[in-house]
Amino acid sequence: MLLNNIEEVKKNIKEWKKEGFKIGLVPTMGALHAGHLSLIKKAKASCDKVVVSVFVNPIQFGPSEDFDKYPRTLDADERLCNREGVDIVFAPSPKEMYGDAGRLSNDTLTYVCPPFFYVNKLCGKTRVGHFDGVCTVVLKLFNIVQPDYAFFGQKDAQQVVIVKKMAADLNVPVEIIQCPIVREESGLALSSRNKYLTDEGKKDALVLSKILNNIKTCYQKGITDVSALKETAYSFLTDKHELEYLEILDKNTLEEKLHADNNSIVLIACRVEGVRLIDNTYLGGI
Repeated sequence: MLLNNIEEVKKNIKEWKKEGFKIGLVPTMGALHAGHLSLIKKAKASCDKVVVSVFVNPIQFGPSEDFDKYPRTLDADERLCNREGVDIVFAPSPKEMYGDAGRLSNDTLTYVCPPFFYVNKLCGKTRVGHFDGVCTVVLKLFNIVQPDYAFFGQKDAQQVVIVKKMAADLNVPVEIIQCPIVREESGLALSSRNKYLTDEGKKDALVLSKILNNIKTCYQKGITDVSALKETAYSFLTDKHELEYLEILDKNTLEEKLHADNNSIVLIACRVEGVRLIDNTYLGGI
């Protein structure tokens, strides 16, 4: 069922809790694709009841970012969720989530601010305030849905680490389940923003996965020096690629490393045709 109202969702949750059902939450911003579908399938396999939230969260977008043009496909999203047996599609408005939708700032709204160490790198370095917005909406969803499990995709690896940290620090009784990246046959990581790319842009965007795969191959051949591994990436880049970052960090703490090991994750962000894309790979497995 499609619900837009917080109280209606909470009423259903209360009944499910009485019955002792295990509840799974899949938080999304809609424009659902096979990557989201993999999260929903995992939730369905693990839980008695599944809630999928569809909410383009205004407070995680910067002033010059793509909030207004972010793809919104609620009808198609609802059909996909119904087909997969999702119990509730929760699609609130900004006003429903935050009250006065015209005053979405930390001057008037309580924000959840994750630790600076986790934020001041990777996506957080250029998207100032982004993870405050993410943690605020995710905590609200946790409080509304009260899930036993919440399912997040590995593609947003920094987000997963930060959400896990927030849940642990604030004693939120939820288990965060991280699910693998789903890719197109070409190797391009699925993303709602891929819709912005032309066919030529999609080909150019394959540079992200090529760089990650090459670094992993070099690591498996015995190269562990982080600088040397990152240096291998630059031959793949052309004037069609605007590299934002390429980092090799600890997969659990996001600490920098001089030498890669099996606890390392390689993360990349790059603009192609003006579209900001991210991807990552673990050197030793999740």
